[in-house]
Amino acid sequence: MAKNLLEQLREMTVVVADTGDIQAIETFKPRDATTNPSLITAAAQMPQYQGIVDDTLKGARATLGAGASAADVVSLAFDRLAVSFGLKILEIIEGRVSTEVDARLSFDTEGTIAKGRDLIKQYEAAGISKERVLIKIAATWEGIQAAAVLEKEGIHTNLTLLFGLHQAIACAENGITLISPFVGRILDWYKKDTGRDSYAPTEDPGVLSVTEIYNYYKKFGYKTEVMGASFRNIGEITELAGSDLLTIAPSLLAELQSVEGDLPRKLDPANAANATIEKITVDKATFERMHEENRMAKEKLAEGIDGFAKALEALEKLLSERLASLEA
Repeated sequence: MAKNLLEQLREMTVVVADTGDIQAIETFKPRDATTNPSLITAAAQMPQYQGIVDDTLKGARATLGAGASAADVVSLAFDRLAVSFGLKILEIIEGRVSTEVDARLSFDTEGTIAKGRDLIKQYEAAGISKERVLIKIAATWEGIQAAAVLEKEGIHTNLTLLFGLHQAIACAENGITLISPFVGRILDWYKKDTGRDSYAPTEDPGVLSVTEIYNYYKKFGYKTEVMGASFRNIGEITELAGSDLLTIAPSLLAELQSVEGDLPRKLDPANAANATIEKITVDKATFERMHEENRMAKEKLAEGIDGFAKALEALEKLLSERLASLEA
């Protein structure tokens, strides 16, 4: 019996669900799952997850007491909600969940370290080992330095909003567990910048970026895992078959599952080992220079941080409104 593309992909790549929708995770049964502020905000507005939101708000009120202000209750619930979703997800999957640090701390090394420790403390208080959690941090220089500290404490990290080789190399040199290069957002930038309507999968700028990073890591023996993210179509996914991991939205998982046909491996450590690649050492000055020279990475990183920050503000507003409704 012929296998569909999703079945074949799972034979060479760890498939991760990119969603806060718990029902979708139950459907596709990925090993791991990732969330981000936009996904958590979207999930928190779905009627089927109102119970998670309400329980988190009630728990925050119980912790702080009747005399606490609504603002303080919302602030605590806000800190706990991503973990609340993470705990529900971990009931379904066998592997790890990625939970993101507040994007507004992206340039605050000490603040990121403190928030990462706090998230792990919440998971451990709920009986979850830190081995099952990846703390997700934006791949700014400050974020990478924070992640390096957390890694030395045995807290595993996932560096996100990654658009350039300089970010990837800095992550690998600092012992980061996993990176999430954003394929689709790179494509979006190039389509807008060039005025082109589309790119073939083999020349897709996001695909080429992840391929370059994967080959660099495998060539020089870095342990950091590569997890392509933010896909716009299944062609991008099939061109990265063989990547360590791929995190995929439910709609594209369904599409992969519905298509039969041969899926050849495109990324392979053996091929990378034979590639001619120059090794680069990335210190802070080199990182900043390469980032400044990479207009796409510079713009998309800033845009991504801003977008996640706005999603968090929307979530805070949603929690305020829901608390008022609960306590009316």
